[in-house]
Amino acid sequence: METEIRNNSKGLNSNALKLIAIAAMTVDHLTWTLFPGTQKVWYIMALHIVGRLTAPIMWFFIAEGCRKTHNIKKYALRMLIFAFVSHFAYCFAFGIPLSVTHGGFFNRTSVMWALMLAVVLVGINQSDKVREWQKTAAIFLFCVLAFPADWSSIAVMAPLFIYFHAGDRKKQMADIVIWTFVYALVYFLFLDRVYGILQMFTFLSIPLLMLYNGERGRAKGMKWLFYIYYPAHLAVIGILRLLLHGNISTIFQ
Repeated sequence: METEIRNNSKGLNSNALKLIAIAAMTVDHLTWTLFPGTQKVWYIMALHIVGRLTAPIMWFFIAEGCRKTHNIKKYALRMLIFAFVSHFAYCFAFGIPLSVTHGGFFNRTSVMWALMLAVVLVGINQSDKVREWQKTAAIFLFCVLAFPADWSSIAVMAPLFIYFHAGDRKKQMADIVIWTFVYALVYFLFLDRVYGILQMFTFLSIPLLMLYNGERGRAKGMKWLFYIYYPAHLAVIGILRLLLHGNISTIFQ
């Protein structure tokens, strides 16, 4: 299957998929800012559904990045710096306290923290010097560390399993289904039933990812676009939040 998709020049390259993820993410974040809280209005829910496209595409390309990078340690360090900067931008954007221990357990920092941990975890699993029990222990530890992030521990486990199943697109898509279902179930049982169901719309990303042709695209600098765009757009979102609503939290209401 992988060979067939790679030879399909009519598919979507990584640049195109990342631009789709960026656009969907922007729609979702603007919706939180314009319509604070989980408002049960059909058109607001529809806009959040658009935003569900982003996470699986991010998971997939974190796994791809781990597979294709020449130095996973440098990749992890780059993600760590990115996660650090993004924490401040994320908290400012949505009016969240900077301390991850203040005010609750979910969405205390950006998804970039969890994705950085996923990269490190892949590196641990790549090493022949790390014993199997240590790799298993690292999975549990990293899930705990990622718990306060957006998408919580799922943003660690999904990229890890997608990486494990590289070359088998059907298994990779099954990973997205399984881990999204886990997250949606937790959301449904403990946070918000409607929004828990809404999380399942991440499945809409699967047809797009099945079209991935394995190519990067012509714009070689695209990988840096997301590193710049993510915190930059959050800063703009934060300014818009202050102008529209004052210093309130737009996610937790």
